[in-house]
Amino acid sequence: MKKILMGLLVSTKLLFALNSYSEKEIKTLYNKLNINKNLKYPIFLRAMKGYNKIEKKNDKFITVIDFTKPSIQKRFFVIDLEKKKLLYFLYVTHGKNSGFIDTVAFSNIRNSFKSSLGFYLTDESYEGDFGYSLRLKGLEEGVNSNAFDRKIVIHGADYATDEYIKKMGFLGRSNGCPAISSELSTEVIDKIKNGSVLYINGDDEDYLKKTKF
Repeated sequence: MKKILMGLLVSTKLLFALNSYSEKEIKTLYNKLNINKNLKYPIFLRAMKGYNKIEKKNDKFITVIDFTKPSIQKRFFVIDLEKKKLLYFLYVTHGKNSGFIDTVAFSNIRNSFKSSLGFYLTDESYEGDFGYSLRLKGLEEGVNSNAFDRKIVIHGADYATDEYIKKMGFLGRSNGCPAISSELSTEVIDKIKNGSVLYINGDDEDYLKKTKF
């Protein structure tokens, strides 16, 4: 029995190690992705360090949203960790009460219509008020832990496109959801659903001080 328990412990540690990246590996991956002009390394490093700490996950993908960039710039990244490839680089909305073009305010409160920062796991897809959508589970108490109940989901939107920016001069805003182009939303959702890691980065010193990730 003791040998069996030891074997299970070793297997668990090995599995966790396989799903983790050293800083050297993270830097190598960053360089291979060739995203240095669009996503700063400290943000990518933060995302991957948090990824390492999440044990029960789909380890094939990580999605990073960088809310330090204005909404008129693409700031939604889906990365294939197995193939070491950037799969999607898209526009993404923030909540209507989080700011106009820049994302400056965040909340975990229901009906705040603000975005929430931090680490999430994607859940299941479903057909909802905004069409085909992806539920999100916030992993950080007091930061994004109400995301599921707030119905903060990834969904498609016709106001999350380059065409909308050209017409209106700005990207549309949501009720707090990270909405992306309807043209690609189904494809993206089907790729990252069921347990992959999502990290939303923002300019918020309080979050950086208290996050356990």
